[in-house]
Order: sequence, then C-alpha cells, then structure tokens
Amino acid sequence: MAFASIFVPNFMVQAVMRSELALRDRAMVLVHGASSIRTVIGLNEAASKVGIKLGMARSQTQQFGEIEVRQRSPAQEKIAHAALLDLGWSVSPRVEDTAADTIVLDIAGLASLFGTDENIAGQLVEGATHLGFIAQIATASNLDAAILASRAFAGITVIPAGREAATIGKVPAGALSPSMEILETLERWGVHTCAALAALPVLQLSERLGQEGVRLHELARARSTRAMVLAQPAIYFEEEMELEDAVAELEPLAFLVGRLLNQLCARLAARSLAACTIRVQFRLDPSVEKEFKLLQDNSRPGPVPGIYERTLSLPVPMSDAKTLLKLLILHLQSDAPSAPIVKIILAAEAARPRVSQGGLFSPICPDPEKVELTVARLANLVGGSNIGSPELLDTHRPEGFRMRRFIPNRDSVDTRRPLRRAPGSKNAAAEIVGNSGEKDFKTAFRVFRPALPARVEVRKGCPVRIAFPGIRGRVVAASGPWRGSGDWWGKEAWQSDEWDIEIQFDAFPNSKSPEQIPHTGVKGNPLRGVYRLFYDLTRKEWFVRGAYD
Repeated sequence: MAFASIFVPNFMVQAVMRSELALRDRAMVLVHGASSIRTVIGLNEAASKVGIKLGMARSQTQQFGEIEVRQRSPAQEKIAHAALLDLGWSVSPRVEDTAADTIVLDIAGLASLFGTDENIAGQLVEGATHLGFIAQIATASNLDAAILASRAFAGITVIPAGREAATIGKVPAGALSPSMEILETLERWGVHTCAALAALPVLQLSERLGQEGVRLHELARARSTRAMVLAQPAIYFEEEMELEDAVAELEPLAFLVGRLLNQLCARLAARSLAACTIRVQFRLDPSVEKEFKLLQDNSRPGPVPGIYERTLSLPVPMSDAKTLLKLLILHLQSDAPSAPIVKIILAAEAARPRVSQGGLFSPICPDPEKVELTVARLANLVGGSNIGSPELLDTHRPEGFRMRRFIPNRDSVDTRRPLRRAPGSKNAAAEIVGNSGEKDFKTAFRVFRPALPARVEVRKGCPVRIAFPGIRGRVVAASGPWRGSGDWWGKEAWQSDEWDIEIQFDAFPNSKSPEQIPHTGVKGNPLRGVYRLFYDLTRKEWFVRGAYD
C-alpha cells in the first residue's frame, strides 16, 4: 500500500488568495463576525511579519499600515476544496475527502505511469501551484502517517517503508488532535512529541486515558489501520469572485472573468475533461439598479432583476480559456448587464473532450472552436436570430424554416466525389464529377428573401407579361397554377397559387448587357430566365419567389 496526502496550510486564507494572486505579496488578514466586532481569523505570512495576531479586532490592524482586509468566504472555501479534490483525481481515481484542507490519494500501482513516489509528489505540487495553492505533500505506506507528515512538514516528504514511526516521532503530540483534557494531561506528563507518546506502555495508557489514549498511541507509532472513505467525483465545476468595488466597464470585467476561466479550465484539465456548457451569473449593484428602475418607463411592468444570467452552449467540448473568454465577451457586448457587477459566478458542465480522426487524403476541416468564435462575432454584428443553419419546419408553407445553431459536421464531406465549380460558371450551380468522369449538372433554385413584389398582366387566367425589380419581359412559357394553403386555424393562415414561368427579357435598361442582369439562368440563351411566381390570395398581390439556375 502507498498513500499521498495533500495538505493546504492556512486554507481559509489561501481560498481567498487563489482568486486574487496579487495578495500573495501584500499583508492580508481575514476577518469574520458582525461589522462592529469583526476579528482576525486568518492572516498570511506578510501580515504576521508586521505584528498582526489572530484574534485582533479589525480596527486594531489599522495601526500596522496598509493592510488588505477580506471577509471570510465559505463559498470560496467550498470551491477551493472542490479544486483540491480535482487535483487528487488528476493522479489517482481513489481519493479520500479527509478534511477541508486535506485529501489522501491511493498511489499504489502508479509507478508505471508517474515514476517514483517523489515524482508523484512533485507532480502534485506542480498541479497545486497551477490551481493557486501552496501545498504540503507527504507519501507513506500508512494512511494516517502520510496525513500527519503532510500537516507537520513543509514541502515534500517521502517516508520510506518501515521508517514511518521514526518520521512521525518528530511530530508534536498536539498534531494528533487529542481532546483538550488529554492534551493537558500529556503536557503534565512531559509528553510533547509522538515519539514520547509511542514509548509509553499501552496498557497503563489505556487505564488512564481510555480508548482515546489507545488510538493516539497507535497513531504515534504509525501502526493505525483503516480503510479509505472514497469521494465521488463531480462533473459540475464552479468558480466565483466577490468584488470589493463594483465593475461597470467591459475591459476590467474581462480581466476578472479571464482569471476565473483560467482556474475553471485548469480544474477541467486536471480531470481530463472539457466544458460543454458555460453558465455565467453576475450579481448586480442594487443601488444602481434602483436608479435605473426609476429612469424606466412606468408603463413597463416588472422590476429590474438583481441577477444577470447567461448560458453559453458550446458545439463541441472546449477547455481553452482564451477561446471561452472571447465567446463570453462577444455575448456580453451584444447583451450587457443593466448595472455594475459586484459578484461573478462561473460554472461549467463537463464532458469528455472531443476525439476526431481525419482521413489521410481528406482536407483539414475548420477547427470547431474557431468556427464558433467566427459565428459569435457575426451574431454580434447581425443579431443571433439572423445567423445559423436553416431547419425545415413540419409545414407545407413555402419557406417554412427556422434558424438553428450552426454545428459543423466533419463527416459531411464525401472525399470520394469532390465538388468543384463548373468551368466558366458565374452562378451558384455546382458540377459533380463522378468516378467515371461523366458530368452531371444539377438545377438549383435561388430563393429571394423576402419575395420580390411584381406587376403581372394576366390573360385567360395565365400570366403573359411581368415586371419586378431589375427584370421586365414577356412570359413565353408557364406551368401552373398549383394552389397551396395551410394554418387556416391560426393567425398565420396562408393561401397562394404558384407558377413556373420562362421570361423573354425586354431591352436591357441603362444599357446593361445580358451578363449584368441577375438570375439569367437559361443555358445558351442569356436573354431568358426561369422563375417561380405566386399570387397571394390573402393579400391579393403577385410576388416572385425565386429563380432557377
């Protein structure tokens, strides 16, 4: 058996400092309690050097100069503990959630992956630094010995098999977490270290201290045995930051959001996961919200919400903090919060990273992350409802479609039958070249959105002349009408007669050549074109739906 214990000293302070790395070089104290009697419950090394002590009132710390003061944050402590567990799962699937500041890993059998116990400990220290922690690591063949060593010794401690008792013997007896009564008894006996406690006869110790004394004796001798209580890994990741001053501009907000995204992606990378959904929540400044509410039109019902929430659904799982930050900023530019921000909460739903394998001769498809970023930029310019992939609706209505989210499909390209534009072609028609070398020309329909209004001359129920923007001519062939209707039970009822017509163009206006007239699609005759015409029976008007290429 082999175990590695990770201990984060001064955990409450580090939970706050990992979100504000600049505090590492400044004197900082953590306070707790009511506003009138807040006392110091934690401080970093810089604050300790200037003379600040635990238990001081917040007002007393002002005499030591410029001191950074932060309120204790149970939410940040919970998130920091979750990040600590992610660090453990990055190395071993068997992790025990021992305490808020301590976890234990089962590292038996990991030598083939990571090397020696010292290499494993070094990797854990590097991962802890990446997550914003200063951690103490200890490895041992005894679980409780590894925990005691990590809490007692700074840096990395590697205890060889059989040397647990000798190493733990240097640890103070108070590190065994005895009750206050037993600790006072041991001090009266002159027992100050684990080695001194281990030297006592266990029978007499049991008579005087009971079963608690026997347990402490086993811990001091590094002979305690117990099974690990395994923690269950979560797939939901969250980071948050409470701001001292409200942020109203996008540039400083992007800096803070980027810092949280770096921490979030570091935790995802530690678990070999990626984010499929990013949720952002901003707590807004209530005082500014009230002013904004007073400026609103009284005819608009409902108060201004105190929380700004947005969800960013990703086409493929991503773990690149820079790409995610760009996507979030683009969404914030198009839909900004209504008030300055006092708290930021970022959450991610995890998924397995995408795995794709391209063909040896197939072209490289665009990276989905870059495509998503381009789509977000276009949506910021033209609106989110005006970009995407068309999806047909279950209706007979012409142009019955809606725009759905664009997701690139890597398997949609058939490399065996490459598509290329026909030589000399100026329209959207494509030429498909088969394996036999034969050419197969396909007819395409170019839809006008919106449909073009037209003036039509009708004789005996059939159109004979037509004029619409850019085109005027005589109808030389017509097929139809085809009547369609639907949605008669609702407000979107429609009814129309459709025709396919071939037009012989008149003299070109403004001395335009036939090549300059749009949608002239009859092969071999640039003076003719084939179009789809319809008569809206509801509006009593003619329209041109599109042209055939």
